[in-house]
Amino acid sequence: MRVTRLKSPFSAISALSASTLLGSACLCLFSLQANAGEEASGKLAELMPFKAQYRLETRGWPGATITHTLTQEGLHWLSDMSFSVTIARGQEYSRFSVSDDSIHSLLYNSSYSLLGVGDSYQLNEDAIPSIDRQAALVDLSRRAGNEACMQSAPCELEFVDHRGRDEHFQYYSVPGLQVVSVPAGEFEAQRVILSDTEKPDRHLEINFHPDWPGLILSAEYRKEGRRQTRIRLTQFNP
Repeated sequence: MRVTRLKSPFSAISALSASTLLGSACLCLFSLQANAGEEASGKLAELMPFKAQYRLETRGWPGATITHTLTQEGLHWLSDMSFSVTIARGQEYSRFSVSDDSIHSLLYNSSYSLLGVGDSYQLNEDAIPSIDRQAALVDLSRRAGNEACMQSAPCELEFVDHRGRDEHFQYYSVPGLQVVSVPAGEFEAQRVILSDTEKPDRHLEINFHPDWPGLILSAEYRKEGRRQTRIRLTQFNP
């Protein structure tokens, strides 16, 4: 897999810290390749543009606001997430095309900085074997609840991180819609639980809006049973 490195004044420690923060902020998001032997039931939800803001709380970091936009660019879509705190900032975006039952990544870009020093990474279409993690956010939210992914028989995932590295996860959907209360209000949500197959002590729980693909209502990332990161919706503008 080829990764185009745009600039490199970043130290390894700084890169790890900033990318970990936005990686958590973007929910360790996945280049998704469901492989549970089950087809999606019915037509998946159509994409609709939106702008949202989330409150990010991460252990060891000050709180931050994440801005998330999903916009249509002709035949393509753009998903963009960014955050900024006193000592760090980050952004990642994905351009992708959408069909009735699949999403195809065209370009993925991520950039991070810590104390004014940063780095950027770009994955072109031919360097993304499945789908990048921003596009995967939308894909996973469309599929959640439409596939037979159960706790006893989870679906398999493959994802590509900001450096283009492959990792393997599993996920399942909690049956039915759950009611969640966040600063933006009270919503029905489709809950998805994800786990790292190589690190079973780590879990990610995401509550998606069932009618707005890509919109997160809340999410928690836990390691060894302890919450590391929490995201909650604070503003939503269709």
